Amino acid sequence: MKLGIVGLPNVGKSTLFNAITNAGAESANYPFCTIEPNVGMVTVPDERLDFLAELYKPKKYTPAVIEFVDIAGLVKGASKGEGLGNKFLENIRRTDAIVHVVRCFDDENIIHVEGGADPRRDIEIIELELIMADMELVERRIEKAKKAGKGGDKKFLHEAAVFEGLLAHLNEGRSARSYDCSEEERELIATCDLLSLKPVIYAANLDEAGMSGYAENGYYKAVEEVAASEGAQVLPICAKIEQEIGELPEEDKAMFLEELGLTESGLDRLIKCSYALLGLISFLTCGPDECRAWTIRKGTRAPQAAGKIHSDFERGFIRASVIGYGDLEANNFDYAAVKAKGLQRTEGKEYVVKDGDVIEFLFNV
Repeated sequence: MKLGIVGLPNVGKSTLFNAITNAGAESANYPFCTIEPNVGMVTVPDERLDFLAELYKPKKYTPAVIEFVDIAGLVKGASKGEGLGNKFLENIRRTDAIVHVVRCFDDENIIHVEGGADPRRDIEIIELELIMADMELVERRIEKAKKAGKGGDKKFLHEAAVFEGLLAHLNEGRSARSYDCSEEERELIATCDLLSLKPVIYAANLDEAGMSGYAENGYYKAVEEVAASEGAQVLPICAKIEQEIGELPEEDKAMFLEELGLTESGLDRLIKCSYALLGLISFLTCGPDECRAWTIRKGTRAPQAAGKIHSDFERGFIRASVIGYGDLEANNFDYAAVKAKGLQRTEGKEYVVKDGDVIEFLFNV
């Protein structure tokens, strides 16, 4: 999973990126501090995998990972090349989802390119740039479909009609995400790789004072209302606090969070938010050689889950031996007790994998 961190210059993108990845990206009080996108890999915390690793003491421990990309600040006119915008927009195109950092605090010592914090305006600036970049792409797609449909091919004429409807929607300043259409039309639109179609998490970046009692913060409420109107996720976060957490030794982090009245770090909350947004779950494989978490989409069937491990597993799939992690936990990780109670199941090709399933695949190629 690749998440692109975007926003206007000086809203806290690179500070947040540094905090969650410890990658040391340059962060300074002037626009376009980030030119080339910084990339950081973060392991996905999973207590289930940790416990299985303790049990098996494997030679190799492999958690799931998320790739974060810190993309330079976008400005008005980015879709027309302002502020090296076209290049940055292409960096967004290569991500699975967008983490849109929105400044939700006032600080005269930190320059705001628009003169001051205004979450609704700031969100709209970024959104319009993505929409305008999409309009160019959609116009080209319509032209191509019409050319291919000159002989009366209904497939291409239908394609042109679908994208013409979408273009009218984009022209109203509304994102491709909010376009109301059939499932079949949405699948067709998804082949166009549109920026405003990508799922969004709004990271409302508050200062330390704003983070306590954030639900009553006017700036946060504005972000929450925008997110609710388009079915997006919103995450209250303080990039500065996250940076402080990231610099602490592991054993001190829990105490620091407790002092702040927090139960989880912003990174943990962001990962959960990302999984929920993209409809992702993890299944586990374990043994003396390796304990590993595998990320798949909800609704994935057993052969396709096996294919995540190796294409041969999917091609020669015979069956899957499955134990729910909850069943293991309820029986104190006693495999003999689990088997005696019939909780280790044999599943076939139609089985839909569930989050936390501990699976062993049998295949023959």
